[in-house]
Amino acid sequence: MSKTESAGVRLPETVQSPAETTRAALVQAALRLFGQQGFDGTSTREIAAEAKANIGSIAYHFGGKEGLRIATADYIVETMQEIAGQAIGDLPPLAAGTSSREAAQAQLFMALEHMVGFVVASPRAGAIVQFVLRELSHPTAALDRIYQGVFEPTHQRLCLIWEQATGEPAESEATRLTVFTLIGQVIYFRIGREAVMRRMGWQVIGDAEASKIAAAVTDNLGAILAARKG
Repeated sequence: MSKTESAGVRLPETVQSPAETTRAALVQAALRLFGQQGFDGTSTREIAAEAKANIGSIAYHFGGKEGLRIATADYIVETMQEIAGQAIGDLPPLAAGTSSREAAQAQLFMALEHMVGFVVASPRAGAIVQFVLRELSHPTAALDRIYQGVFEPTHQRLCLIWEQATGEPAESEATRLTVFTLIGQVIYFRIGREAVMRRMGWQVIGDAEASKIAAAVTDNLGAILAARKG
C-alpha cells in the first residue's frame, strides 16, 4: 500500500472517455429495459433515451440492437465472474488441525453467504436476474455466452468443492442436482422477492433480512452435510 493510500487519501479513479461513458450507459439501459420489457418489446429509441445518448450511438458502438444484447450478456458474464471469484475462489490455506474436507465444507458455507449477499441484497442483481430469466425462457446467443461464461464453470467449481467436502464424485448426477438445489434456493429469494416480503411482513430485503435468509440457506446446507455424514 502506498503512503497516500495508507494516509486515507482517496486516489483518483480511472476517467472514462465520453465514448466509454456512452457505451456503458447504453449497456446499463439495455440491461434494465431488455429485462423489464423483453428484447422485442424494447426499441432502440427507448434504450437511447434511457441512456441519454444519441440513437445512432447504438449502431456506432454495437452495430445494432442485437450487438447491444450480446454486449449486455458480456457485461453480465464479467460481473458474475467477479462475484463468483469472491465466493468460490481457491480453497484457503488449511489451519492447524483442519482437514481438507472441513475446509471445503467451510467454503460451501461461505459461497452461499456470498450468493445471498449479491443475488438477494444487491440492487445490481435485480436487473441481471430479470435479463437472464428472459434469456432462459427464450434462449439466444446471449444465453450461450452467459451459460459458457458463468453458469457452467461456476456449477462445475461448486461440484468440485462438493466432492472435496463429501467425497461424492463431482460429476455424478446426484452431485450436480444437489448443487442446483443449493443455488436454486438462493435464486428463489430474488425471483420470488415480492411474495417473500409479503409473507414475511418485510417492507424491504436489506442487509438485516439478507442475513436471516443466509442463515436459513446455510442451515439447509448444514442439514444436508450432516445427513451425508450420518
